[in-house]
Amino acid sequence: MDSVSQPLNDLRAFRDSLYRCFERRADALFELTDALLTAGTVPSPVHLSLAIAHRRGWGSLYAALSRGRIEEGSLRGLFARHTSTTGEASHAPVYAVDVSVWSRCDAEASPERGYYYHPSRHSAGQPIVAGWAYQLIAGLSFERDSWVAPADARRVRPQEDANEVAVAQVKDLLRQQPGTCGVVPLFVFDAGYDPLKLQRGLEGHRAHVLVRLHSNRAFYADPEEAEKRPVGRPRRHGKKFALPDPETWPEPAHEHRCTTEDYGEVCVRAWPGLHPKTRRIAERYGCERAPVVRGTVVLVEVAKLPRETRKPKKLWLWFSGEGEPDLDLLWRSYVRRFDLEHTIRFLKQTLGWITPRVRHPEQADRWTWLVLLAYAQLRLARSCAEDRRLPWERPQRDRRLTPCRTLRGFAALLAAVGTPARAPKPCGRSPGRLRGRLSGRAKRYPALKKAA
Repeated sequence: MDSVSQPLNDLRAFRDSLYRCFERRADALFELTDALLTAGTVPSPVHLSLAIAHRRGWGSLYAALSRGRIEEGSLRGLFARHTSTTGEASHAPVYAVDVSVWSRCDAEASPERGYYYHPSRHSAGQPIVAGWAYQLIAGLSFERDSWVAPADARRVRPQEDANEVAVAQVKDLLRQQPGTCGVVPLFVFDAGYDPLKLQRGLEGHRAHVLVRLHSNRAFYADPEEAEKRPVGRPRRHGKKFALPDPETWPEPAHEHRCTTEDYGEVCVRAWPGLHPKTRRIAERYGCERAPVVRGTVVLVEVAKLPRETRKPKKLWLWFSGEGEPDLDLLWRSYVRRFDLEHTIRFLKQTLGWITPRVRHPEQADRWTWLVLLAYAQLRLARSCAEDRRLPWERPQRDRRLTPCRTLRGFAALLAAVGTPARAPKPCGRSPGRLRGRLSGRAKRYPALKKAA
């Protein structure tokens, strides 16, 4: 009984704290979150008002998205307390950072839209769509599942840089979750981020950064000390380290080899003390001299892939942080980063993250928080939910339920945990729009392009 009652108590405590994070339209926002967890996949938000957990009318649903108020700082603290990483205690916490696009190509009346890359949708033959971009941070675990622990979500405006927004998010997360016993968290990024901007932005903070590199880049070692100093400016770059040219690679300073079931033989090599040319940084920020940003270049080579659909390629990573890097932790952390991509797909396809066609970005922000809060409750309930599987699905062990299976059995848990939301009060019939009054044509906003 303790193995079931404890997760229920954690879920009940999370829901009680969540209700206190809603300032305006708290009851409608809370029941809207419960409707997300019990109504299943719906074609539009108005169908959520038909769910049993939603005791209010459809008007309160849209009013909560339009005029509700959520204390985001309290929500981030709530995530920090109840959705900590569940990995092994022998290594530092690992977080993944990724950005996802909410496509709103034809929403000309929606402000603050920008042009962003989209992997599946195209416009004029290019993988670019107009919409809103959201950057998520989630804690990773090394268990054999696809669960992550959401920690933060912010909308990246068209005039903002995703790297600078990521730096601000990481700093806020470090304040919410201070390191204990000298453990430094690791933040994993994909190849779309600039490792130099991230490293320079997090200088002075206890955080390690791991970024994937494009395979055509080049780095340089420090110049060797000359016996007789030549005339002119001293050299800043030494021998070249070109990623596509193995002849330029010296002997690695660190090397790690292991064998796994999914990837076969794994070889990880590291070359510390390398730096790229940063002339563009000096031109952009008006510096007299380009800064020298040193880090560790890591090469990961595997014998096979879990699904042998193609030949494995070399994986290049950039690591920045104090001390000697743990190569075994680095390559495993980047592999686990894909759990965040699976979670984003689950949020979009199952929980309906990008289903509403809201007009204002503030409404999209509130809806994004509600979807993340619904996922966080599923994560807390994964060990106590009933496995309601289809006839052709295999039974799973305790604490191994997938997000989809946990969602099927979550409705039965609401009777046990209860709801802090108050019952609705009848308010009579709405007068509606006055006779003869017209709403007029909505103002149009063009999608913004980023300045070069």
